[in-house]
Amino acid sequence: MSNELDFHLDGFEPADTDSEDAERLFWHGDLTVLAEHHTTAHGSPSFVVAHDRSAAGVPGAPQIAAIKVARDFSQSTFTFEATYHATLPFAQNWLIEHGCPPDRIAQVRGVFMKPTDDLTLWLDQQIRESGARYEVIDSWTSDFDPGETWTLTRDSSASQAPIRVFLEEKNRKARTYTIREGAFDDEAAARHWLDDRSSPLPQPPDYRGEAASRLARAALYRSAGASAIPKASPDTCHAPSAGTAQRPNRRKSL
Repeated sequence: MSNELDFHLDGFEPADTDSEDAERLFWHGDLTVLAEHHTTAHGSPSFVVAHDRSAAGVPGAPQIAAIKVARDFSQSTFTFEATYHATLPFAQNWLIEHGCPPDRIAQVRGVFMKPTDDLTLWLDQQIRESGARYEVIDSWTSDFDPGETWTLTRDSSASQAPIRVFLEEKNRKARTYTIREGAFDDEAAARHWLDDRSSPLPQPPDYRGEAASRLARAALYRSAGASAIPKASPDTCHAPSAGTAQRPNRRKSL
Protein backbone atom coordinates (compact mmCIF):
# COMPACT_ATOMS: atom_id res chain seq x y z
CA MET A 1 0.00 0.00 0.00
CA SER A 2 1.17 3.49 -0.81
CA ASN A 3 1.92 6.03 1.89
CA GLU A 4 -0.04 8.61 -0.13
CA LEU A 5 -3.83 8.78 0.11
CA ASP A 6 -4.96 8.59 -3.52
CA PHE A 7 -8.56 8.04 -4.63
CA HIS A 8 -7.59 8.27 -8.34
CA LEU A 9 -9.92 11.20 -9.03
CA ASP A 10 -7.93 12.95 -11.76
CA GLY A 11 -10.38 13.87 -14.52
CA PHE A 12 -13.43 13.20 -12.34
CA GLU A 13 -15.95 15.70 -10.98
CA PRO A 14 -18.20 15.23 -7.92
CA ALA A 15 -21.55 13.72 -8.85
CA ASP A 16 -23.46 15.87 -6.35
CA THR A 17 -23.01 18.60 -3.77
CA ASP A 18 -22.85 16.11 -0.91
CA SER A 19 -19.85 14.40 -2.54
CA GLU A 20 -18.20 17.75 -3.25
CA ASP A 21 -18.65 18.91 0.34
CA ALA A 22 -17.47 15.61 1.81
CA GLU A 23 -14.32 15.52 -0.32
CA ARG A 24 -13.45 19.10 0.65
CA LEU A 25 -13.60 18.27 4.36
CA PHE A 26 -10.43 16.20 4.18
CA TRP A 27 -6.92 17.59 4.14
CA HIS A 28 -4.95 14.61 2.94
CA GLY A 29 -1.96 15.68 4.99
CA ASP A 30 -3.99 15.16 8.19
CA LEU A 31 -4.83 11.54 7.39
CA THR A 32 -2.77 8.49 8.27
CA VAL A 33 -4.04 5.53 6.27
CA LEU A 34 -4.58 2.45 8.44
CA ALA A 35 -6.11 0.17 5.82
CA GLU A 36 -7.37 0.55 2.26
CA HIS A 37 -8.83 -1.44 -0.60
CA HIS A 38 -9.18 -0.43 -4.25
CA THR A 39 -11.18 -2.64 -6.59
CA THR A 40 -8.55 -2.18 -9.29
CA ALA A 41 -5.50 0.04 -9.58
CA HIS A 42 -7.61 2.84 -11.04
CA GLY A 43 -11.06 1.30 -10.66
CA SER A 44 -14.14 1.78 -8.58
CA PRO A 45 -14.83 1.82 -5.70
CA SER A 46 -12.13 2.66 -3.14
CA PHE A 47 -12.38 2.06 0.61
CA VAL A 48 -10.10 3.70 3.17
CA VAL A 49 -9.93 3.79 6.96
CA ALA A 50 -7.63 6.48 8.33
CA HIS A 51 -6.68 8.33 11.49
CA ASP A 52 -7.48 12.03 11.20
CA ARG A 53 -4.88 13.92 13.24
CA SER A 54 -6.85 17.16 12.97
CA ALA A 55 -9.61 15.66 15.18
CA ALA A 56 -7.17 15.00 18.03
CA GLY A 57 -7.51 18.56 19.33
CA VAL A 58 -11.29 18.32 19.80
CA PRO A 59 -12.16 16.83 23.22
CA GLY A 60 -14.09 13.59 22.85
CA ALA A 61 -14.26 13.74 19.06
CA PRO A 62 -13.96 10.49 17.07
CA GLN A 63 -10.71 10.34 15.12
CA ILE A 64 -11.10 7.32 12.81
CA ALA A 65 -12.49 8.15 9.36
CA ALA A 66 -14.16 5.57 7.12
CA ILE A 67 -14.22 6.72 3.49
CA LYS A 68 -15.84 5.24 0.38
CA VAL A 69 -15.27 6.74 -3.06
CA ALA A 70 -17.04 5.36 -6.14
CA ARG A 71 -16.17 6.48 -9.68
CA ASP A 72 -18.56 6.48 -12.64
CA PHE A 73 -16.36 6.15 -15.72
CA SER A 74 -19.21 6.74 -18.16
CA GLN A 75 -19.97 10.14 -16.62
CA SER A 76 -16.47 10.94 -15.30
CA THR A 77 -17.97 11.62 -11.88
CA PHE A 78 -17.44 10.32 -8.37
CA THR A 79 -19.45 9.97 -5.16
CA PHE A 80 -17.71 10.50 -1.83
CA GLU A 81 -19.04 9.22 1.49
CA ALA A 82 -17.31 9.46 4.87
CA THR A 83 -18.15 8.88 8.51
CA TYR A 84 -16.20 9.19 11.76
CA HIS A 85 -15.91 6.47 14.40
CA ALA A 86 -14.30 6.24 17.83
CA THR A 87 -12.45 2.98 17.13
CA LEU A 88 -11.04 1.12 14.16
CA PRO A 89 -13.41 -1.92 14.12
CA PHE A 90 -16.51 0.28 13.99
CA ALA A 91 -15.02 2.15 11.01
CA GLN A 92 -14.18 -1.15 9.33
CA ASN A 93 -17.73 -2.35 10.00
CA TRP A 94 -19.16 0.69 8.17
CA LEU A 95 -16.94 0.03 5.14
CA ILE A 96 -17.87 -3.67 5.06
CA GLU A 97 -21.55 -2.75 5.19
CA HIS A 98 -20.91 -0.46 2.22
CA GLY A 99 -19.40 -3.18 0.08
CA CYS A 100 -15.76 -3.60 1.11
CA PRO A 101 -14.46 -7.20 1.35
CA PRO A 102 -13.89 -7.89 5.09
CA ASP A 103 -10.48 -9.52 4.64
CA ARG A 104 -9.13 -6.53 2.69
CA ILE A 105 -10.04 -3.78 5.12
CA ALA A 106 -8.90 -5.94 8.09
CA GLN A 107 -5.29 -5.78 6.86
CA VAL A 108 -4.13 -2.91 9.07
CA ARG A 109 -0.73 -1.34 8.55
CA GLY A 110 2.07 -2.25 10.92
CA VAL A 111 2.33 1.25 12.42
CA PHE A 112 -1.01 0.85 14.20
CA MET A 113 -1.17 -0.25 17.83
CA LYS A 114 -1.26 -3.99 18.48
CA PRO A 115 -3.94 -5.87 20.51
CA THR A 116 -2.76 -7.03 23.91
CA ASP A 117 -4.63 -10.34 24.10
CA ASP A 118 -6.95 -12.86 22.46
CA LEU A 119 -10.06 -11.20 23.89
CA THR A 120 -9.19 -7.94 22.19
CA LEU A 121 -8.63 -9.73 18.89
CA TRP A 122 -11.97 -11.47 19.23
CA LEU A 123 -13.89 -8.30 20.02
CA ASP A 124 -12.20 -6.53 17.11
CA GLN A 125 -13.56 -9.19 14.77
CA GLN A 126 -16.95 -9.31 16.51
CA ILE A 127 -17.49 -5.59 15.95
CA ARG A 128 -15.94 -5.48 12.50
CA GLU A 129 -18.16 -8.24 11.10
CA SER A 130 -21.32 -7.59 13.12
CA GLY A 131 -23.32 -5.99 10.32
CA ALA A 132 -26.07 -3.73 11.68
CA ARG A 133 -26.11 -5.48 15.06
CA TYR A 134 -24.78 -2.54 17.10
CA GLU A 135 -26.52 0.83 17.04
CA VAL A 136 -24.01 3.46 18.15
CA ILE A 137 -25.55 5.85 20.68
CA ASP A 138 -22.50 7.85 21.75
CA SER A 139 -18.71 7.73 21.98
CA TRP A 140 -15.76 9.50 23.54
CA THR A 141 -12.07 9.62 22.69
CA SER A 142 -9.45 10.81 25.19
CA ASP A 143 -5.86 11.57 24.23
CA PHE A 144 -4.69 11.86 27.84
CA ASP A 145 -2.56 9.02 29.17
CA PRO A 146 -3.20 6.18 29.54
CA GLY A 147 -5.63 6.93 26.70
CA GLU A 148 -9.20 5.68 26.56
CA THR A 149 -11.99 5.43 24.02
CA TRP A 150 -15.49 4.14 24.62
CA THR A 151 -18.42 3.45 22.35
CA LEU A 152 -21.93 3.21 23.79
CA THR A 153 -24.18 0.93 21.72
CA ARG A 154 -27.48 -0.95 21.66
CA ASP A 155 -27.09 -4.64 20.80
CA SER A 156 -30.10 -5.71 18.72
CA SER A 157 -29.38 -9.41 19.33
CA ALA A 158 -29.10 -9.24 23.12
CA SER A 159 -32.00 -10.73 25.07
CA GLN A 160 -30.63 -9.29 28.32
CA ALA A 161 -28.74 -6.09 29.12
CA PRO A 162 -28.89 -4.78 25.53
CA ILE A 163 -26.87 -1.61 26.18
CA ARG A 164 -23.22 -2.46 25.52
CA VAL A 165 -20.13 -0.38 26.20
CA PHE A 166 -16.95 -1.19 24.28
CA LEU A 167 -14.07 0.24 26.27
CA GLU A 168 -10.68 0.56 24.58
CA GLU A 169 -7.61 1.43 26.67
CA LYS A 170 -4.28 2.30 25.06
CA ASN A 171 -0.72 1.89 26.23
CA ARG A 172 1.12 4.36 24.01
CA LYS A 173 4.54 3.45 25.33
CA ALA A 174 4.05 -0.21 24.44
CA ARG A 175 1.91 0.69 21.40
CA THR A 176 -0.82 -1.74 22.43
CA TYR A 177 -4.55 -1.55 23.14
CA THR A 178 -7.11 -3.61 25.06
CA ILE A 179 -10.87 -3.84 24.39
CA ARG A 180 -13.48 -5.02 26.88
CA GLU A 181 -17.27 -5.21 26.57
CA GLY A 182 -19.70 -4.23 29.33
CA ALA A 183 -23.46 -4.82 29.50
CA PHE A 184 -26.18 -2.67 31.07
CA ASP A 185 -29.95 -2.81 31.32
CA ASP A 186 -30.41 0.73 30.06
CA GLU A 187 -28.52 3.75 28.81
CA ALA A 188 -28.77 5.60 32.13
CA ALA A 189 -26.98 2.78 33.93
CA ALA A 190 -24.23 2.72 31.33
CA ARG A 191 -23.67 6.46 31.55
CA HIS A 192 -23.61 6.28 35.33
CA TRP A 193 -20.83 3.68 35.16
CA LEU A 194 -18.87 5.78 32.67
CA ASP A 195 -19.09 8.75 35.03
CA ASP A 196 -18.51 6.87 38.28
CA ARG A 197 -16.08 3.95 37.64
CA SER A 198 -16.44 2.72 41.26
CA SER A 199 -17.12 -0.85 40.14
CA PRO A 200 -15.70 -3.17 37.47
CA LEU A 201 -17.17 -3.10 33.98
CA PRO A 202 -20.09 -5.58 34.19
CA GLN A 203 -19.77 -8.62 31.95
CA PRO A 204 -22.51 -9.42 29.43
CA PRO A 205 -24.87 -12.14 30.74
CA ASP A 206 -24.11 -14.40 27.77
CA TYR A 207 -20.44 -14.63 28.83
CA ARG A 208 -21.25 -16.57 31.98
CA GLY A 209 -20.60 -20.29 32.06
CA GLU A 210 -18.87 -20.47 28.68
CA ALA A 211 -15.57 -18.72 29.36
CA ALA A 212 -13.34 -21.72 28.64
CA SER A 213 -14.78 -22.48 25.19
CA ARG A 214 -14.76 -18.83 24.15
CA LEU A 215 -11.19 -18.33 25.30
CA ALA A 216 -10.19 -21.37 23.24
CA ARG A 217 -11.88 -19.93 20.16
CA ALA A 218 -10.21 -16.57 20.75
CA ALA A 219 -6.84 -18.32 20.98
CA LEU A 220 -7.59 -20.08 17.68
CA TYR A 221 -8.21 -16.69 16.12
CA ARG A 222 -4.78 -15.47 17.24
CA SER A 223 -2.91 -18.60 16.12
CA ALA A 224 -4.61 -19.21 12.78
CA GLY A 225 -5.87 -15.76 11.76
CA ALA A 226 -9.33 -14.40 11.02
CA SER A 227 -9.97 -16.90 8.20
CA ALA A 228 -10.04 -19.76 10.72
CA ILE A 229 -13.16 -18.44 12.44
CA PRO A 230 -16.54 -18.00 10.72
CA LYS A 231 -17.88 -14.51 10.23
CA ALA A 232 -19.48 -13.20 13.39
CA SER A 233 -23.28 -13.13 13.43
CA PRO A 234 -25.98 -12.37 16.01
CA ASP A 235 -25.79 -16.04 17.05
CA THR A 236 -21.99 -16.14 17.30
CA CYS A 237 -20.54 -16.34 20.81
CA HIS A 238 -18.58 -13.41 22.15
CA ALA A 239 -15.23 -13.62 23.82
CA PRO A 240 -15.58 -13.23 27.59
CA SER A 241 -14.70 -9.92 29.15
CA ALA A 242 -12.18 -10.03 31.94
CA GLY A 243 -13.68 -6.84 33.37
CA THR A 244 -12.00 -3.49 33.74
CA ALA A 245 -10.21 -2.56 36.92
CA GLN A 246 -11.73 0.15 39.04
CA ARG A 247 -10.05 3.49 38.61
CA PRO A 248 -10.91 7.15 39.18
CA ASN A 249 -13.20 8.89 36.73
CA ARG A 250 -11.24 11.02 34.24
CA ARG A 251 -14.15 12.78 32.57
CA LYS A 252 -17.88 13.14 32.37
CA SER A 253 -19.90 11.50 29.64
CA LEU A 254 -21.81 13.64 27.21
